[in-house]
Amino acid sequence: MRAPDFWDRPDSLAARLLTPLSHLYAQATRSRLKRPGWKAPVPVICIGNLVAGGAGKTPVALAVMALLRARGIDAHFLSRGHGGRIAGPVRVDPAAQGAADVGDEPLLLAQAAPAWVARDRAAGARAAVAAGAQAIVMDDGFQNPGLAKDVSLVVVDGGYGFGNGLAMPAGPLREPVADGLARAQAAVLVGADRCGALAAIGARLPVLAASLEPLEGARFAGQPVLAFAGIGRPEKFFETLRALEARLVDTVAFPDHHPYGATEIAGLVERAQALGATPVTTRKDWVRLPADLKSGIEVLDIALAWQDESTIDRLLAPLFPG
Repeated sequence: MRAPDFWDRPDSLAARLLTPLSHLYAQATRSRLKRPGWKAPVPVICIGNLVAGGAGKTPVALAVMALLRARGIDAHFLSRGHGGRIAGPVRVDPAAQGAADVGDEPLLLAQAAPAWVARDRAAGARAAVAAGAQAIVMDDGFQNPGLAKDVSLVVVDGGYGFGNGLAMPAGPLREPVADGLARAQAAVLVGADRCGALAAIGARLPVLAASLEPLEGARFAGQPVLAFAGIGRPEKFFETLRALEARLVDTVAFPDHHPYGATEIAGLVERAQALGATPVTTRKDWVRLPADLKSGIEVLDIALAWQDESTIDRLLAPLFPG
């Protein structure tokens, strides 16, 4: 889905009219989260957020996994597999499965470590443990009560924060900010705080600062680019390309997890050719492209960089005393 514009504005008429429904949504979420989840015999680290749409969860999950693997811990990923048809639990095999099978994010995760897709998170965790997982890193699932978490990190986009501060459908929140922060052990602020996120978090949680850094992005400097993306906030991707001094001759935004069709991509490639530009997208979008149309479409990869890696390391260390 594409977030409506009024989710950014608490004083909008639409937000005011929908506020009673947002109270009901928040109460239903509170009731659902009271159910106890299955306690895995290995540490479970949840990477979640409080808003609908992208905040940078997957890059944070990958960065946390890198830290665990550097410690020699055989950790596995666990994801719902949003957008995929397979309910699971199943281990992701990028050579045999596509985004339509398991979702786009699990395909990215599986390039770094074993990844499991399961709509029933407890069943997915059991499968991972049976396969030898010494820890589980959940990409999303913070509002899913099926699996108990040992550490939960709430990822916050510094450029968006908590939107208008209202729960769905009046705003972007999956649950009230205070409720979510009360269940987390730390917040990960991705990018500079441009919308008062730090003030909203206050002293309730430690805040781990991080940024998303483009990889090999210098090659786009001065180049004409047609940028397209179907992620939570496509404008973030476009801003990154502009910061790299790419010449954006056109930008095309799609809803998050958009399933690209062959005609759609062929049209974008033709338009790029007519403009003398290179079509560029995100890695998450690239895995959803029709296989026979990927040639000629460039990818801008990103990676999460911690401002102080020792802070996240200290947070996770008690989970692995040995």
